[in-house]
Amino acid sequence: MLEEHQQIWRDYYAKALQRRHLPRTELAAKLNESRTRVAIDCGCGTGSDIHYLAELGYQVHGFDINSDSISICRERFANQALVELYQTSFESFDYPKSGIIIANNSLFFANPDGFFDTWQRITDSLEIGGVFAGDFMGINDSWASEYRSPTTPLNETQVRELFRQFGIVRFVERDEQGQTALGRIKHWHTFSVVAVKRSIGG
Repeated sequence: MLEEHQQIWRDYYAKALQRRHLPRTELAAKLNESRTRVAIDCGCGTGSDIHYLAELGYQVHGFDINSDSISICRERFANQALVELYQTSFESFDYPKSGIIIANNSLFFANPDGFFDTWQRITDSLEIGGVFAGDFMGINDSWASEYRSPTTPLNETQVRELFRQFGIVRFVERDEQGQTALGRIKHWHTFSVVAVKRSIGG
């Protein structure tokens, strides 16, 4: 079972290596009003967003729980002084003060028992004027109850409540059948958010 799980991720990374950074990562960089040129990529995968942000001159901290991901990124960014990589989890990562935090399709897999504490640490590390861009799993998603490890599904009200300190720039709900990166069909229910931090606490 473990070997099958690892192979699924390897197949995913092989596909992901062919992809460019997401357009919303460009949007996050444009929206960053903080003076902090530090970015965090949570669940960095093969590093497409790391590459883009480092090209802009950001000091980028990328982490992923999967060793294959970090091995790929260490090879890819071996000569990049602006890139720091860590094999760790959402719960264990030491979040530095940052101007951009990216969490593309990764917060789904944060430990549900500590999700709100993790989210607090993420938002605390983001400077005023900094930008969060990422995805949250909705309650109708197939993986909300049928995934091989625990996930953190949220409803729209819960997701919006996470952003009380923010000005939401983009909020997109997806609730439909669709393919995974490996071509498998599942029901997707996600909330994709881009938001600028406006206040501390609250």
